[in-house]
Amino acid sequence: MTNIRFGTDGWRGIIAADVTFDTVRLVARAIARRVLVEAGQPPPPHILVGYDTRFLSRDFAQAAAEAMAAEGVRVSLADRFAPTPAFSYAVVRLRAAGAVVITASHNPPQYSGVKFKAAFGGSAPVSFTRGVEEEIRRIEAQAIQGAAGSEQRAGIGSFDARTPWLDRLEELVDVPRIGRSGIRVALDVMYGAGQGLLAERLRKAGCSVRELHAEVNPGFGGLQPEPIPTYMGALLEAVTGWDGAGSRVGFAFDGDSDRIGPVDEDGAVISPHQTLALLVRHLVRNRKERGAVVKSVNIGHMVDLEAQASGLPLVVTPIGFKFIAAAMQEHDALVGGEESGGFAMRGHIPERDPGLVSLLLLECMAMTGKSLGALVRDMESEYGPHRYGRVDLRLATLADRDRVVRQVTTAPPVRLCGQPLRQTETLDGVKLIRADWSWLMLRASGTEPLLRIYAEARSAADVTALLEWGKAAALGKG
Repeated sequence: MTNIRFGTDGWRGIIAADVTFDTVRLVARAIARRVLVEAGQPPPPHILVGYDTRFLSRDFAQAAAEAMAAEGVRVSLADRFAPTPAFSYAVVRLRAAGAVVITASHNPPQYSGVKFKAAFGGSAPVSFTRGVEEEIRRIEAQAIQGAAGSEQRAGIGSFDARTPWLDRLEELVDVPRIGRSGIRVALDVMYGAGQGLLAERLRKAGCSVRELHAEVNPGFGGLQPEPIPTYMGALLEAVTGWDGAGSRVGFAFDGDSDRIGPVDEDGAVISPHQTLALLVRHLVRNRKERGAVVKSVNIGHMVDLEAQASGLPLVVTPIGFKFIAAAMQEHDALVGGEESGGFAMRGHIPERDPGLVSLLLLECMAMTGKSLGALVRDMESEYGPHRYGRVDLRLATLADRDRVVRQVTTAPPVRLCGQPLRQTETLDGVKLIRADWSWLMLRASGTEPLLRIYAEARSAADVTALLEWGKAAALGKG
């Protein structure tokens, strides 16, 4: 029996050890059965299949398509790799029942996996993925083989996810204005599924574009395809070393191009907290839009201040973009974002789309005539500095991980690094908020003996002190 479990956004594992043709077929078959149950009456539901640039992704996608076709659903396989948000948009555009995407997102090269996007274009809810896990157990118990015959391959359709998605982005953002602005744009696609797409459209609009790591390399050139400072050195060099007239900016995208890391003209990485606050500011002040703001509980306080200044309601969710997507739909929210670099906007899909985010930030620069760094400094001149840090601490066991969160929740400190506590929140893990609104958060990983420690404060030194307090508490040294 396999041990396939869906996390916050799909199932992932190591290629050849966990992710094999048999397990991909098994997961795809279980998904097809759950979709058929939810669809009820004929005609058969339509499921799309997409994939990224990882090793065997195209072959795994073919196997998944065959397995689902054998279950009696109508299946269309993408003609090329594409960003995950392009497949999410295709679900909505083609009115499909969902999309299976072969990807391991930002994980190291040896990983692959399966994401499932529901009919609304976002990540499937927990109720659906739990149903898929139960279906996997039933299939295994029945010892049903996963192979499909050639007659199924003949019945699988094809679709283009790239062009309609890019066309949609150009409908949502004033790309010609960006092209006229003289902004120079560096894009690090990290050998991933976004290569050649935004670069082509921005060049067509008149921008000078430099695209890094824009070829298929299943080993990712030894790079982990995650848009965090550790892996963004090449982009920082490309931006700061780009001489010439006009503002310059950079954007990094992860392996399946659903997360983003912006870089300003001086090579400073703009945090997800700053990015979400800047998106709120642009949508309200420049585009004159209104609506609720949704953020995960580990997003910083600057977003709260920007929403408050604009008179917008703020909705806070547990960690996981599926919670943000649900809240955006419930509240008809203007924008939503998470700490890991995923953001969504109203009028598109309730799902992470860094292509749209990068274009909106460029549009903001073009409309204001300011660099990305200047825009962030404008916010900090109003709200003060907000610095952020995170540590992932591996403990010996899952029990140790859970014990730390439980102990701090049950007996939070009266003072934290010299300041009194304002409040304690337990929406997801435990969040200790100090009197000046700086905070420390401890949260258990969903699947590993990892304790995630987050902190925000006015200075980098204070962030470091908070993170050290969290590590000491976890190791029993506090």
